[in-house]
Amino acid sequence: MIVVYGLKTCDSCTKARRWLGDAGLDHRFVDLRATPPASERLARWADALGGGALGAGALVNRRSITWRGLDAAERAEAEDASGALALVARHPSLIKRPVIEIEAETPGEPVVLQGWTEATRAALANTASAGA
Repeated sequence: MIVVYGLKTCDSCTKARRWLGDAGLDHRFVDLRATPPASERLARWADALGGGALGAGALVNRRSITWRGLDAAERAEAEDASGALALVARHPSLIKRPVIEIEAETPGEPVVLQGWTEATRAALANTASAGA
């Protein structure tokens, strides 16, 4: 199962959902504002995206309207892993979108993809050819 985390109003999330539907890939959408991710899920995403400050920092969308509305102290929180995770937990709309989890057929950690990039589409196409 593929789970797309994003915002209903996000163009990238809309493109991802449309692409998945056109590719015939079964997926579920989770709106980050309506259902903010638990801190454990955020930590898992950060680990999958590079771990530590690198992975946690990758979760923060520094081009978002939400980011521009933060004061300097809140922006400074994004400089280390725990601060970045706390920041996106408080402001889920700061998460760079979409975040896509591809659940493995065997028990284990899901594959985590972020952003609507050519690399993301290629990984999803591989999933489609593998029969997800």
